[in-house]
Amino acid sequence: MSELSHYDAEGRVSMVDVTDKARTARRAVASGRVDVSRETIDLLRGKQLPKGDPLEVARIAGIMAAKKTPELIPLCHQIDLSHVDVQVELTDEGVLITAEATADYRTGVEMEALTAVSVAALTIYDMCKAVQRDIVISDIRLESKTGGKADYHRS
Repeated sequence: MSELSHYDAEGRVSMVDVTDKARTARRAVASGRVDVSRETIDLLRGKQLPKGDPLEVARIAGIMAAKKTPELIPLCHQIDLSHVDVQVELTDEGVLITAEATADYRTGVEMEALTAVSVAALTIYDMCKAVQRDIVISDIRLESKTGGKADYHRS
C-alpha cells in the first residue's frame, strides 16, 4: 500500500508528509451551480426572500468554510491562506458560484476552493428552502490550479 499517498507502510490512513516540499505560490479556482425556479430567481433579484439576501450570506459562508477545510476533510493540511474570494452570479437558471483560494505553501488549495463553493451552495439552499424545496446543487468542480508539481486548467 506504500504507493497510495494517504496510507503508511502498514496500510494505516496517514496524512501526507509535506515537510520536504518547497513552498510555492498556490492558486485554485472552483465553481458550482445552484438551480432554482423562475419564482425564486425573481425573489432573489427583488431581495424578497424571508431570510434576507442569500447571495451575500453565501459569499461570506464560502470564505469562512475555506478557512475551516481541515476541520471538515480529515487529511487536509492546515494551510495559511493568503486570500479567498467567492463570487456569486444570479442567472436565468439560478446561481453560479466561483471561489478562488491562494496560499504560499507546500501543498495545494484545491480543497479549500471546492469547500468554499460547496458551503456557499448549501447556504443558498438553506436560505431559499422556505420558498422552494426542489433546488438542485450541481457541477461542483475544480476549474484550475497552479503551483506544485503540475498546473491544471479545465478545457
